[in-house]
Amino acid sequence: MPFYILGDDRLENIFIVQVKEEDIDFIGHVNYKQYIIFSEQAIMDWFASIGLYQKDLEKQRIGLVLLDLHVSYLNEAKLGDKLKIVTSPARLGEKSFDMKQDIYNDKGDHLTTLKKTFVTFDLSTRKSIPVIEQIVNFFNKKSVKTDCV
Repeated sequence: MPFYILGDDRLENIFIVQVKEEDIDFIGHVNYKQYIIFSEQAIMDWFASIGLYQKDLEKQRIGLVLLDLHVSYLNEAKLGDKLKIVTSPARLGEKSFDMKQDIYNDKGDHLTTLKKTFVTFDLSTRKSIPVIEQIVNFFNKKSVKTDCV
């Protein structure tokens, strides 16, 4: 089954967040789960940037379910750091797609890499369905078809 790999013209969304006191753990750096919360805020911003909103999906009884999450913590973020989260589409399958996120501090240090696999889900039948047209159309505009895995 073919899948799609994005070319160099892929859309990247940049989301900025400031590290606050409540984001810090007892070790004095951003807690691991807070990176995931930041990344979710950024992914919602990416969806909004392509005109895809949760309320519209709910009306159609469609959900985007996080199937898989890989996180690599490379460096630490501390109180007051301004973080830049770069979100970009990575892979399109028949019923799933991958998003890549990289988090940098204001010095440009690479702090965290995340890869998320989403499945399109019919809320009525509770089963996966083909990726919705709005996402497919975006990937097809920005991608190159390949038969390799």
